[in-house]
Amino acid sequence: MKINDKNLCAFASSATPVDREGWLDLRGEVGKNYQRRWFTLKGNLLFYFDKKGDKEPVGVIILEGCTIELTEEESYSFKIVFPCEGSRTYFLCTNSQASMEAWMKALACASYDYMKLMVSELQRQLDEAQAEDAAEAAALVTITPPEGEEEPKVPPRGQRHNPFNKMADGEPKTVTGSRHHKENIKPEVVRKKVPFRDIHTAFGRNILADRSEWRARLRAREEPAPPLIQL
Repeated sequence: MKINDKNLCAFASSATPVDREGWLDLRGEVGKNYQRRWFTLKGNLLFYFDKKGDKEPVGVIILEGCTIELTEEESYSFKIVFPCEGSRTYFLCTNSQASMEAWMKALACASYDYMKLMVSELQRQLDEAQAEDAAEAAALVTITPPEGEEEPKVPPRGQRHNPFNKMADGEPKTVTGSRHHKENIKPEVVRKKVPFRDIHTAFGRNILADRSEWRARLRAREEPAPPLIQL
C-alpha cells in the first residue's frame, strides 16, 4: 500500500477529532530502551511525535490486522502485535493501570474491521426493531367496510329491547338500567346522615350487653351445684 508522507503529516497536524492522545513510552527497534513519545490516535492511525505540538510525526502505526496484548516486561506495559512475518512489534508503557486499560481499549476498537463489525451489529438491531414496529402496526390495523357499504351502527341503549317479549300498549320501551329507565324512576328518599361516632356508640352498647350476658351464663355454668340435703 502506497502512503503519501505529506498527506499523513497534514492529517496528523490537522484539526480533525482526536480519539485519544497522551504520553507513552515506546521501546526502540534496537535494544530495550524506552523513549518518551507524544501519541495521537485518529481513527485507525496512531501517530507519535518527539514533543507535544510538533507538526511532523516521528512515525505512524496503521492499526489494521493487529492485536493488543499485555506484556510482562514492565509495569503497565502492552504491545501491538502484527501476525505477518517480518512485521515489527510495538512495545508501549504507561504510568498507571487506568491509563494502560484506556489505551488498550482505544487501540483495540480503532481498526476498520472492528468498526465494520459494529456497524453490522447496529444494522441488525435496527432491522429487528423495525420488524417489531411493523408487526405491532399490522396488529393495530382496523378493518374498514368496502366502499358503498355502511358499517352497522349500535342502537342507543335506551331504545334496545327484546323483540320476543310482548309489551303492553302504552308501556315505554325502555331497558332496565338504561339512562331513559333511570329518568322514569322516582327519586329515592334522602337518608339522614349519621356520624360514625354515633353508629360506633350504638353498636358498641349492643356488643357490650351481649358480652356481659355471655359472661354471666359462663359463670353460672362454672358454679358448683348446691349440695343435696338428706332428710
